Amino acid sequence: MAPSNADHEDKRRTVEGGLKSVVAALDLLDCFREAESLGVTDVARQLGIGKSSAHRLLTSLCDRGYAVQDPRTGRYQLGLHVYELGQLAIGRSQIRQRAMPILEDLRRRTGFTIHLAVPERANIIYVERLHAPGRFRQMANVNYCLPAHLTSSGKAIAAFNPRVAQARRLAGFPPMTTASIHDVALFDAVLDDVRRRGFAVNDEEVMTGMTAVAAPVCDRSGVAHAAISLVATADELRDRVDSPGRLVVAAATKLARAVNF
Repeated sequence: MAPSNADHEDKRRTVEGGLKSVVAALDLLDCFREAESLGVTDVARQLGIGKSSAHRLLTSLCDRGYAVQDPRTGRYQLGLHVYELGQLAIGRSQIRQRAMPILEDLRRRTGFTIHLAVPERANIIYVERLHAPGRFRQMANVNYCLPAHLTSSGKAIAAFNPRVAQARRLAGFPPMTTASIHDVALFDAVLDDVRRRGFAVNDEEVMTGMTAVAAPVCDRSGVAHAAISLVATADELRDRVDSPGRLVVAAATKLARAVNF
């Protein structure tokens, strides 16, 4: 007997309900971007759902290792399965694999810490960080995900990727130091300067005493999909960024050719 219209309607409702649950779970994971731990009430308020629904979502994530509950406080944190998947994504990234010899060469030639970053909406994520031996270990304390306006890599990408730039404008400009970009007018002026110079500078905008220079990795149409940066002390780089700027531009250009966007 052929399925009735009612059967099709029931299946459609089941699929839609399942998709909504998936979206809600992904939205819940995104809530952890801004908070180290969350309670059921926090999740319910941020997602606009009931506490019972929030509890079911959290329980489901815990069952699969995407979240864990602190037995002392009852609050929830990201589980290690999220880290595991993130490491797999980074390890399998074509751009990271193609970049490694270029990054290693840049570190050897400069003696500085080298980064490879990719955009993630209004932010950038460092998918590789090569520390210079015995130097500037403060970078170990810097997050792997940062707002694009704070970093040389973020500015380099945003200057040549309108979607990243607009996402940052909409998200705002929270500062980390007194030198950080704090409004849209300054942000746009900096991006104009990046386009003129071909590279971006972060002068103590993430951490006092740290300066970085980055260049975008662009496809054939000129849109940036990544950035390579080098990091050193402010005393080493400030007022003499042109030479390292040329080095990161050359490295980024080489990577763009290797990836062949």
